[in-house]
Parts: sequence; structure tokens; C-alpha cells
Amino acid sequence: MKKHGTTSRLRIDAAACDGIGVCAHLASEVLELDRWGFPIITVRDLSRGELSAATRAVRACPRKALWIETSEVPSVVQRAPGVTTPS
Repeated sequence: MKKHGTTSRLRIDAAACDGIGVCAHLASEVLELDRWGFPIITVRDLSRGELSAATRAVRACPRKALWIETSEVPSVVQRAPGVTTPS
């Protein structure tokens, strides 16, 4: 059986970010601020709830320095016990 899925990750364009910090207030589940006010992503793959918070932060960013990257998860083949792969 093959399983397909997607994974979503929050990304930051550090050059575009001005360190305003509104993103971390809207998505504290996935972002924290460094001592200068710039965001640091604390979660690698976003869960459904984290994706919702990250989307709010992306929409609110005045510099458009955040985006969500979605990629396909590679297929995983599951074999029944005792089934071998030909060599």
C-alpha cells in the first residue's frame, strides 16, 4: 500500500523582514522572537492547528517576509509480513 501526503513548513525571508514582530504574536505556537525582534521558526512540519496560526501570521506580515511552503511527502510502501523483495 502506498501512502501519499503533504507537509507544510513556515518560511522566512530574513532580508525582507524588518523585525516588527506581529507574526510571533499571532503564531506563538510556531514562532518566537530573538532579542532584536526578528522571528525564529520553532516548528519544522506544521500540524493543522499550527498551519492555521502560521497562515494568520503570513497574512498579517507587513513586509510579506513569511510564506508557507507545501511539499509532497515521499511514498511509503508497506509490505505484508513475510513478503520479501526480489533481489
